[in-house]
Amino acid sequence: MRKKRYFGRTILTLLSAFFALAFLLPTLLTISNSFMSQSEISANYGAIFENTDSSKKTYISETVNLKFIPDKVTFSQYATTLIKSPEYLLKFWNSVILVVPIVILQVGVAALTAYSFTRYRGKIKSFLFFFYVILMLMPYQVTLVPNYLVSDWLGILNTRWAIIFPGAFAPFSVFLLTKFMRRIPVSLIEAAKLDGAGEWHIFTRVCLPQCRSALYSIAILVFIDYWNMVEQPLILLPNMDKQPLSVFLSTINTSEVGLAFAVATIYMIPSLLLFLHGEEALVEGITHSGSVKG
Repeated sequence: MRKKRYFGRTILTLLSAFFALAFLLPTLLTISNSFMSQSEISANYGAIFENTDSSKKTYISETVNLKFIPDKVTFSQYATTLIKSPEYLLKFWNSVILVVPIVILQVGVAALTAYSFTRYRGKIKSFLFFFYVILMLMPYQVTLVPNYLVSDWLGILNTRWAIIFPGAFAPFSVFLLTKFMRRIPVSLIEAAKLDGAGEWHIFTRVCLPQCRSALYSIAILVFIDYWNMVEQPLILLPNMDKQPLSVFLSTINTSEVGLAFAVATIYMIPSLLLFLHGEEALVEGITHSGSVKG
């Protein structure tokens, strides 16, 4: 029995390592190729990116040479991105200006709304919470047209507020935080009320500390989601000078593939750092393992 268990665990470990490596290969390939020269990239991937006629599709006619170690390490792509071409940095900061307010506002709105759904229950609140769940199931493509019409009516179309306002009131954070906050024991809240604590004191001193891991996990998920958004800025923010780098990445032409690798690598850094820093809080917040059942 022990040999069978050991053999089974070994097989599962090898399969997990294989799928993890396969999942990481595109990321590793992007990072390593960002240090290649344009000539080396053309020599290895020219069959993919070469297109003599833009009106026709490109077909792979030769074997592609996937390389993870450059023959000669060069930082020319990063020098172009960070120094010689300031438009890339401008797009990067456009992403920061759009995403950071959305994360802060969405977490704040979700905390207040979840506390309301937790403390005051009834048929109306149950219906509103069910309505939140229905909205959460709708993809961005379904709500883009209503968001466009509302933004046009409010006069904020083609401004950053057309992206920030819908993001601040997204229903996913409310749903996740409400489920987490409802696990706080009622006795804990009643004890605070007996000590003379008001609603604001209970919210800030009792509920929010209990939901610290959930708040952090929500912030990570919201940041990654809106950091990679494409549809919203394309429709609601037609001014290219205000669009984030996620939209601009698709406009880099095939003659600048090395530059695209460098820009993509820079663009991955904030999400990777945030995920690595808050990985434990992310898992704890989603699985509710850190909350107290009541």
